[in-house]
Amino acid sequence: MYESLYLRAVDPERPRGIWVRYTVHKRPDLPPRGSLWCTFFDATRARPFMTKLTTDALSVPEGGWIAIGEDAEFGPRRAIRDAIDPPDGVSGTSLPEIQANGHCEGARWSLRCTTAEAPLRHLPRSWMYRAPLPRTKPTSPAPAARFAGTIELAGPPSQAIDVRGWRGMVGHNWGSEHAERWIWLHGTCFEESADAWLDVVIGRIRIAGRATPWVANGVLALDGQHHRLGGLGARGLLVAETPSHCRLSLPGAAGLTVEAHVDAPTNARAGWRYSDPDGTGHDVSNCSIASLKLTVNRPGQPARTLRTAHGAAYELGMRERDHGVPLAPFADG
Repeated sequence: MYESLYLRAVDPERPRGIWVRYTVHKRPDLPPRGSLWCTFFDATRARPFMTKLTTDALSVPEGGWIAIGEDAEFGPRRAIRDAIDPPDGVSGTSLPEIQANGHCEGARWSLRCTTAEAPLRHLPRSWMYRAPLPRTKPTSPAPAARFAGTIELAGPPSQAIDVRGWRGMVGHNWGSEHAERWIWLHGTCFEESADAWLDVVIGRIRIAGRATPWVANGVLALDGQHHRLGGLGARGLLVAETPSHCRLSLPGAAGLTVEAHVDAPTNARAGWRYSDPDGTGHDVSNCSIASLKLTVNRPGQPARTLRTAHGAAYELGMRERDHGVPLAPFADG
């Protein structure tokens, strides 16, 4: 199995962002190992700052979610029953303050966030989280959050960055195998609507040696309403993706459709290697300061456009190796 708890936060004023992951990787007949991943994006840099620590020191702290290595913990400040396993859809009670502390070589962070949003289960039915397929189970304990705290990066020059007021999210996924190909798209800091957000996962899985068509699941929050996107029976999903660009047409409930256009700058794409428990793996390109334009079409209403210059996270998981995104020199698991 594998499990990943992660956060992303973006500076609403400048094209800077952080993406931090706490992961567990369990190969057959071997003990689990934990990893800390830290990526800092800055459009003024030639490439993202990337570092990683993998260790056997892995535990679940009282009232928290995960602890890896020395002094690295992630979870709510107050224990709350089922906080990481919300009910179907966007419902229930929002989490208390969430905190994330840790350090890898060259990076140290102490972050906390609050949210008024309830946890999100991307898959629309509870049985999908118990069934063998899909083999990856995605949720967002905090699909929209405000951050505070600091991250320190080693130089030259060294930096101590205050993330007060940054926007982002907290995510969680687990399973026995990554999708054959996937896209994760999160959007915040929209110019036209400060409270709008998008959180969607799109994937193809392999069954009997063949990859299925794309399936999307997620939510667009706009004007105080949560619009469910995708689903197994949804028609009209269109996907055109590369590490640098993505064009999507996402069908939603009640005739709503969302057209998404994503652009990830070359110097802001982080390349990582994700391994599956069976020893296979994917290359992953992640840009957490991507630009995003959404066109929201609803029956009987004028089209609505939402734009963010650098407030989107765009991740593409793929099998190919000729994608042109340099990979960080760290083994997975």
